[in-house]
Amino acid sequence: MYLEKRWKNIANMRKPHSLVDFYVRTVIDNVRYLGDVGETDSHLLERILPHCTMDQLLHVEKSTKGRDRTPVTDKLWKNFYELQFGHQNMTLVIERMKLKKVSFRKRQLYEAKLKDFQEAENKASDRLKQLYKKEDARKQSRQVQLCTKVPPSTKRSFYA
Repeated sequence: MYLEKRWKNIANMRKPHSLVDFYVRTVIDNVRYLGDVGETDSHLLERILPHCTMDQLLHVEKSTKGRDRTPVTDKLWKNFYELQFGHQNMTLVIERMKLKKVSFRKRQLYEAKLKDFQEAENKASDRLKQLYKKEDARKQSRQVQLCTKVPPSTKRSFYA
């Protein structure tokens, strides 16, 4: 009886992690130090790169020399695009690309949209600043203006 329970406990124990799993877990824990991943296999990058932030992914892409990592990173850039700008905007961009029979990397689409978004944001802030200046000028013009008192002239004609 005791041996049967012990055998069941041993059978229920988890098997030890493989060396590859240990490697992937270590890289995920230190993803902020990731740089050139040119020689890393794609199946490992598919497990590692989803844990990167947008800035980290951009750094990895810029650092990687020699191999094109677009098939792995395009999915991630698409997710960042959808999170930042919405699903409808993403589908609209994909439809336009299909109509024009043009393909872009998702990173390029994300950077272009981010640039447009920042320009629109800057225009809105400039317009808001201009409206505040205009309102301040209007308030200044409506304020009571203090005048200096001019002393009377010394020669006065009483019968004029």
